[in-house]
Amino acid sequence: MYNTEERFRAAQTQYEARVEKALARFPERKPFAAARLYTPQDIAATDYTGDIGFPGAYPFTRGIQPTMYRGRLWTMRQYSGIASAEETNSLYKYLLSMGTTGLSVAMDLPTQIGLDSDSPLATGEVGKVGVAIDSLQDMEDIFEGIPLAKVSTSMTINAPAAVLLAMYIAVGRKQGVPTNELRGTIQNDILKEYIARGTYIFPPRPSMRLVTDTFAYCSAQIPHWNTISVGAYHIREAGASMVQEVAFAFANAIAYIEASLAAGQKVDDFAPNISWIFTAGLDFFPEIAKFRAARRLWAKLMKERFGATKEKAQMLRFHVHTAGSVLTAQQPDNNIVRITWQAMAAILGGTQSLATCAKDEALSIPIRESATLALRTQQLLAHESGIADTIDPLAGSYYIEHLTNEIEAQATEYIRKIDKLGGAVAAIEQGYMQAEMAAHAYAHQQSIEHKDRIVVGVNEFVKEQEATQGEVLHVDPAVGVRQIDKLRRLKESRDNHAVQFALDRLRRTCRTDENLMPCLIDTVETYATLGEICDVLRQEFGEYVQPKSAL
Repeated sequence: MYNTEERFRAAQTQYEARVEKALARFPERKPFAAARLYTPQDIAATDYTGDIGFPGAYPFTRGIQPTMYRGRLWTMRQYSGIASAEETNSLYKYLLSMGTTGLSVAMDLPTQIGLDSDSPLATGEVGKVGVAIDSLQDMEDIFEGIPLAKVSTSMTINAPAAVLLAMYIAVGRKQGVPTNELRGTIQNDILKEYIARGTYIFPPRPSMRLVTDTFAYCSAQIPHWNTISVGAYHIREAGASMVQEVAFAFANAIAYIEASLAAGQKVDDFAPNISWIFTAGLDFFPEIAKFRAARRLWAKLMKERFGATKEKAQMLRFHVHTAGSVLTAQQPDNNIVRITWQAMAAILGGTQSLATCAKDEALSIPIRESATLALRTQQLLAHESGIADTIDPLAGSYYIEHLTNEIEAQATEYIRKIDKLGGAVAAIEQGYMQAEMAAHAYAHQQSIEHKDRIVVGVNEFVKEQEATQGEVLHVDPAVGVRQIDKLRRLKESRDNHAVQFALDRLRRTCRTDENLMPCLIDTVETYATLGEICDVLRQEFGEYVQPKSAL
């Protein structure tokens, strides 16, 4: 009788013979990235206890909670914010009434780069891709009638993140909510702006001070606040591969940790408040494996490289936003299907929070009906599909475990390369990550142009004449006029002597090693504007210009 190895070899030989016959009749459609078949041999070196383990226990491959969604579903968010603070407030109340369990604030481009709405550079952009926030007054209006003690708020803001956080804290104070009871996240990941999005203001090194100051302040004052949401998502959306998404985001996070440690902070104090945002793309099984690999790699880095002893400091807690770059303006109803399996990958991968794109996001900011459908997609998956009933149901799959191991190994190699370059800041300054992402983006687009990758409705299964698109949201240019008038009236009615005193104090504080957060909170409470505050920081820190080598 054969032993186990001999039986396997014999069966494999028989299978390969059948494959040869099948290929003669049905040649395979194209070269595939994945192997034809995965077997126990592909995960022979995997140790269950050490590499996979149990949910809620190191290395957290199977999830960070012992019961995962059986105890509590993921937070359902919709990335939203449009035009004015008042319109955004109305939208948030509508989304909450529809079952949204967390708010995610989209801010317009001038806000993202620290400009007031009356800046000449803001012309034509006010309220277009998010809500305009010029001052504490706008933040008050956004959350009017929304009790901050009962809602978790995520703010997608980076260069001026500390200023927007100060405004949110001030709103909480006005509502009578103790600072230590606020819950939410600021993105606050400036390094990815230099390689992915471009909404930077200050050079990298003073920007790192703003990040580490928020780390220190929140660790002491806002224990339930996530002080950063490291933006793997934006790196991927800018053209990175799945492995680059993990590796480059991890390299940036390592830089933040090292900067905080250099400033005298303790890793077990601030690391529990590091959170993440990843994308969920179209490659269903690799995306699931990516989340599992990322959790395991992060746990190892925190424990072995930084000596984190608290379990929460070792956990990769992440939000997922389904990929917007893969949605198509052609046949937009197809996007509903794409978004559904992206969301499934995020859930099967163990996300803590999820935002689903809407079908019309390749065309504009979603209208209410499509935003509601995107939310309903999550609710259907949560309550009708059954995929949240058991934890990490694909664990043990030869393919999934092989992919998990491969993604972890490849991401680790990238991190080693970046370490050799001097870390993330040095790698960004040398243009290394930007070049790697650009090369992958070019190759990906070529695969679409050559039809190696089919995009339904774009390069195959195209309609001769596209139907007229449905309703698309347009922002009335009058929004900018009204916002500028609101800002003018604010400047006329506030105590401008108090504003100037606060701005002068902020300038002096910039020249010290003192934490900037308390000063920023005092300054926004005078109704100093975002632009006025950022102008002081620009004068003290300088403005960043992308070097030609990084373009």
